[in-house]
Amino acid sequence: MQLTPPPTGGAPVTATYWASHAWLGTHVEPGVVLDIAGGRIAAVRTGVHAPPPGATALRGLTLPGLANTHSHAFHRALRSTTQAGAGTFWTWRELMYRVAALLTPDTYYDLARATYAEMALAGITSVGEFHYLHHGPGGTPYDHPNAMGEALVAAAGEAGIRITLLDTAYLAAGFGEKPNRHQLRFSDTTADAWAERASLLKGGDHALIGAAVHSVRAVPAGQLATVAAWAREREAPLHVHLSEQTAENDACAAAHGCTP
Repeated sequence: MQLTPPPTGGAPVTATYWASHAWLGTHVEPGVVLDIAGGRIAAVRTGVHAPPPGATALRGLTLPGLANTHSHAFHRALRSTTQAGAGTFWTWRELMYRVAALLTPDTYYDLARATYAEMALAGITSVGEFHYLHHGPGGTPYDHPNAMGEALVAAAGEAGIRITLLDTAYLAAGFGEKPNRHQLRFSDTTADAWAERASLLKGGDHALIGAAVHSVRAVPAGQLATVAAWAREREAPLHVHLSEQTAENDACAAAHGCTP
């Protein structure tokens, strides 16, 4: 059986891999050849029971690269610290704020590079990074307004995985509430200001720029459309924490008469 034909035009085959066993979406298939052209899989051929000449042999089970579609890289620093005794989302959040307060573009790069390298070792080849730690202490913008986001893009490149940087609008502490002192580093104050800063971000060979709404409690209803329009105009991904915990759902119902 041949799933796709060998390439007959376009980019020439630059590499060939032979997998002793490969996952093809519905089942494990023995003896699979993967032809690579232009950095993409150009052909998948089955029923090949020995490596063709020049092919790189992959023993064991070969899987497609996995995608982590919702990452907060700096949360890796919370590992083993948040489950000591009883707690809630809100007690966890206080610990998260403490970690966020300590990070600079340089230390964020180091932490994210380690996080993404760990993903790569686990078979993750693409990450969607839900990024809302934008500014310096007290909410003061960096000289380079996207220094923190650029650190994440660089870290993914060093770790060898693709990244969709989901630059996140995070404007309020809750329905009708201004950002608290911890959240000043997250907030651009308005969706228009967020869009202006996010527009300065550049992607690359391994990086795509997308948008995110942190949540309906963190972006006032009247400003949601600005974020959505920014993504639509650029044909960019749009991501959201839609229903993260029950207290938020209850507060949304009280404020708007409906759930998120």
